[in-house]
Parts: sequence; structure tokens; C-alpha cells
Amino acid sequence: MRLPRFFGKKRGHRRTGSQAWGSLGEGAFHAVVFCAGLVFGGLLISGVAVPEWRINHDFLPTVCRVVGTGLVRRTVEDPPGAFTATWRPSLRVRYAADGVDRETWSQSRPATGVSDRSVAVDRLSAWPIGTEVTGWYDPADPDTVVLERGYNWWMWLLALLLPGALLALGGSGLVRAIRRWGRSEEALARATPAPGLLASPRGHAPGHPGVPPCDDLVNSPGTVLRYRLPIESPDNWTLMGLGLFAVLWNAVLVVLAINAGFDLAWGRIDWLLLALIVPFLVVGVIGVVHFMRGLFLATAVGTTQLEVSDHPLLPGGRYEVLLAQGGAGVLRDLELTLELEEQATFRQGTDARTERLVVWSSPVATRQNVQLDPGSRYELRTSLTVPADAMHSFMSEHNAVRWRLAVRGTPARWPAFVRVFPVVVFPDSSRSLHREQTR
Repeated sequence: MRLPRFFGKKRGHRRTGSQAWGSLGEGAFHAVVFCAGLVFGGLLISGVAVPEWRINHDFLPTVCRVVGTGLVRRTVEDPPGAFTATWRPSLRVRYAADGVDRETWSQSRPATGVSDRSVAVDRLSAWPIGTEVTGWYDPADPDTVVLERGYNWWMWLLALLLPGALLALGGSGLVRAIRRWGRSEEALARATPAPGLLASPRGHAPGHPGVPPCDDLVNSPGTVLRYRLPIESPDNWTLMGLGLFAVLWNAVLVVLAINAGFDLAWGRIDWLLLALIVPFLVVGVIGVVHFMRGLFLATAVGTTQLEVSDHPLLPGGRYEVLLAQGGAGVLRDLELTLELEEQATFRQGTDARTERLVVWSSPVATRQNVQLDPGSRYELRTSLTVPADAMHSFMSEHNAVRWRLAVRGTPARWPAFVRVFPVVVFPDSSRSLHREQTR
């Protein structure tokens, strides 16, 4: 059996890396991440989740009498060469389990110790000898008894989010590396659909193959005119995903910080937890900053709405248009244009490329020095005419002809913005068909 080469083809004076070794390295990395998720998740589940679940569901209630109190001392070397002691209250209780009177030690809450022994002694005053309290014992080990139940919800959150993220990252990368193993870039390119291909357009307009439907463009009524057009803004999805990531990540960070705060309040420092908080804090701050910056740029100007008197559009047709712009401040200019965009998706070697080009543009309305009032929206009502010889909207596997209304504005203090509203232009022969369908 011949091992794969470390280098592939030679390109001039440069030799490319081996595809097989690259896939092997990628697979090994993601396998380590996946195994780390399994180990981390297993430790959290077996060490925290399962014991707490058993305490709250399997342990049986009993009446416990406090017959003794004491302190549990724990000495740790932290930092190296320096020894510190923590004290934790402990109670000796007598109870009945399986018809047998038993007596054992049970630790009181909070489970973490304190460095000040006098504080731990003061806590024992809340458990005077002779007090009867409700306890719960383990039916599998009746000598194990607890006096309080509950969940460390921050550990459950960690057990779900952190191992889940590692498993998802490692598993997806491992599957991708296995699929790529031993396959050339050309084979992968043939097997993988090119991004941006219009291979599965969502049907066609009735009686017009190749013409995209406009059902999703006419399902929202306008406030003044007949239809309100949906905005085409992929940046909104990116912003939403970034916001969701920031919320989930910082939720874990808050949980870790709360637990570290409790430790500090009880005089105990968990250096491992503090070391984990630092990278979480850095990533969390970066995520929040990027999200707030994107949200600020998206909302600084205000919302833009477009309404039309009829849809789909027809060559030679004249239509009323209402532009409503919200926000505050001054727009140096505000322009509404009707545009025709051509899109072509093709392969260049093993890469898929998508080219878009606005091949025709006609101004519909232009305004200068628009004053926006935060208490109301600025409205501009005008009309547009589709050229009589206009090419109708078209969509195929590799090409598309798209019509759109574009709103461009230049605020006085913010960057310029462009907001696009897609429209569909039917062939001229569809005029009578469209009238029959709208009756």
C-alpha cells in the first residue's frame, strides 16, 4: 500500500499540498473537536446532570433530625506553594430509610466552602441541634441523604450549549472531510451544486414558462395603494444570525460570571472558571460590538416602504407608486429608480461564479434636502411607466432577468443606503390572462 504524497502537482516553482493529507489533517482536527465535545458533555452529564436529576426525581422523602453539627475543612494549594483552607458546614442527621433508623453526615447548602472559619460557624446557627427538617435519601444507597433539592441551572446550560457547539462543529467538519477524502477538486465541483445556481426556481407564472411567479409579492396589502412590496435585504438575515449568536454566547458568559461571583462572595476563587471566562468575555464583546454596529447602521435612517397600485407590471403600463421613508434628520437626496438587472451563473474551472449587472435604469423620482420627522413618515407619491418594449422577467437554471425598484438615499451624517424592492414584469401577451385571474 502506498502512502499518499505530501505534495500534489507542481505549478511553476510552487508545489501544491496533497489533497489526501489535507483531508486527513482536517478530519483529525474535527475529530479531536468532536471527541472533546463528547468528553466534556459526558463529564457534565455524569457529574452534574445525572446526580441532580436523581436527587430531584428518585430520592425518597424522610424526616431528618439534626443530632450534630461540624465543619468540613479542605486545604488546596493555590497558587503553587501557597496553601489555603476552606470551611463548609456539615450536619449529622438521624432519619428512617427502608424501615431502618440511620444516622449520617449531610452537607448543607451552599455546597461551596468559605475561607473565613467564623463565617462557616455562624452558618451552623441556622441548624440548631434537635431541629427536624425534611430530607431525601437515595433508595439505592440509603446512607446518602440530602436536606435540600434544586438545580444548578448554569451547569445545565453549559452541559447543553458548550458540548453541543463542539459536537456540531466537529461532526460537520468530520463528515465534510470524509466526503472529500480521495476526491479531486474537479470531482467535488461536479458533485456539489454551485452556489447561486437557479436550479430550482419556485415554479413559473401560469401559462408563462420561465417567468417567475409573483405570489409572494402580492400577499401584503398597502395602506394607501393596492400592494406593499417586500424588501430584498439579505443583510437582515446576517444581522439576525449575529444577534442570536451574541445573545446565546453572552448568556453562557453571564452564567459563568454569576457562578464566579458566588464563589468570590463565599471567599473562594476558582481559577479554572476565571480562565474560562476571559476568552468567553473577549468573544462576547466582539459579537456584541459587531451586532450593535450592524443594527445601528440598519436603523439609523429608518424604515423604507414601497406601495404600488397594481402587480405584476406589464410593458407599457403606468402605475402609481408611494414611497414612505421613516427616520429623523436630513437626507441630502432621495432617489427612486426602476432598474433591470441581469444575472448569470457559470463555472470557471472548478469555481462557480455569479455575475450581476444593472443593464438599464430609469429615474422615477428624485428629491433634495428631505427633512425627516421622527413622529411621522415622509411620503412621496409618483407614477412610473414600464417601457413598451421592456423584456419581461425571466428565470432559468443559469440566467435571470430581474426587475426591481431601488431607493437610494444620502443622509447628512450617515453612510448612503440602498434598499431594493423586487417586482415582476409579465409579457405583454399576458395582459388579458392577468385580468382574468384577478377577477
